[in-house]
Amino acid sequence: MPFSKTCAADLILILLLFSMPLSGQQSATNPAPDDRLKADILLIVAHPDDESLIAGYLARAVLDEHKRVAVVFATRGDAGQNLVGNEQAQSLAEVREMEGRQALSSIGIQNVWFLRAPDTPYPDVPDVLRSLEAWNHGYVLGEVVRFVRLTRPDVVISMLPVPVVGENHEDHQAAGVVATEAFDLAGDPTCFPEQIGAPEDRLWFANLREGLRPWQPKKLYFFTDASHFDFLKGKGPQYSMTEVSSSQHVSYGRLAAMELSYHRTQYGDEPTRALESGNLGFVEQPLGFVLGKSLVGGDAEGDLFQGIAPGLIPFARARGYQSPLRSGGISIELGGGWAFYKMFWPAHDLIALRDLLAPEEGIGGGQNFPVPLILHNDTEKDLLFHLRCGLPSGWSLDTNSASFAHHSIETQNFLVRAHEDFPIRIRIVAAPVSKSVWQEISWTAEAKGETSSTATLRVFVEGH
Repeated sequence: MPFSKTCAADLILILLLFSMPLSGQQSATNPAPDDRLKADILLIVAHPDDESLIAGYLARAVLDEHKRVAVVFATRGDAGQNLVGNEQAQSLAEVREMEGRQALSSIGIQNVWFLRAPDTPYPDVPDVLRSLEAWNHGYVLGEVVRFVRLTRPDVVISMLPVPVVGENHEDHQAAGVVATEAFDLAGDPTCFPEQIGAPEDRLWFANLREGLRPWQPKKLYFFTDASHFDFLKGKGPQYSMTEVSSSQHVSYGRLAAMELSYHRTQYGDEPTRALESGNLGFVEQPLGFVLGKSLVGGDAEGDLFQGIAPGLIPFARARGYQSPLRSGGISIELGGGWAFYKMFWPAHDLIALRDLLAPEEGIGGGQNFPVPLILHNDTEKDLLFHLRCGLPSGWSLDTNSASFAHHSIETQNFLVRAHEDFPIRIRIVAAPVSKSVWQEISWTAEAKGETSSTATLRVFVEGH
């Protein structure tokens, strides 16, 4: 017999009757947050397979330390490669979401969500601002704040919001930016207040307020896929991946390789072959984290859960942005993501990141790459800036750079109005090298007899 509207109405009436108190003497109760969603760790990353970089630690936390872990993926990796099939674009996103869920399930993680932001295509050089624009920054931030409030984690983990050689995708850094912002905002009831507002009637339909509660996580950690890890020393805990799991009786590195093997569109059968051969060096290196900040004290190199006790802690407001104090003259700095991070790190109390390493980039020998710069005129007059570039031997400027389209290539002059900034973008051609080497490029600006301080970029040039 078809399910009629009358039957639906009867069913609703029955449900309402069962939900009514049995006695007028009973006290009204406010239900506690749903414990099925509670997490000790909330991992916020960009793509399915990013979690594999720390899968060995996640396996340790879940399988041996009995921590509850939840994962939020900002994208579904739809711009990635497919080594095992012809599916691409939206169809690849469906496949990669399946792979991500299966991979995490293999180490006991079931609570997994995808925000379905676009997977930003690779640029010449990663710039976090591109990804934040592509993702619709405000929308994704609201979603991540919601998942912090839903899962109520003690520890938030994300990818390092720092440009570093080997960090090959701006989406990774964007995940770290949004995770940091959500860490600082989820405990504030005036931030996305519709999530905090009590529903009109939770036993009925069409509520447009969500009934969540503010939540302040206690610690924020970052990890990276950088090609060098010297800068991590002393900045956070390290975990052995050759150590054997007490419950699974294999190394955490092997568990990481097993988790990675589910990401076949990205890695094909290589992880499976490595497991069969026992050639696991690529997953058995020590795994290091950077402590972004802790609201409960503890040592930078202590365990992720050092100092954490059950229960709520008060909302801790971050410092917030404060205008820089410049000299009142002229100055130059690296632009794009580098300029953003100079403001972002102190605004969110990420002091460890501010002092982590000097600006750096990686490039192949003989290749060209863009460098964004910002000229600052903090004087009372319009000034003509002359830009000087210090290049290593064999390097050159790409004179087809758009920055030079309306300026003299010979003099490289830029008119900067009083109290304004002038962003420029210059392409540099690295000299071919036979052996990989670190080199340095720098810029200064001159205007009306005054010389700015120097903007410097370390570049790792990969040899042929």
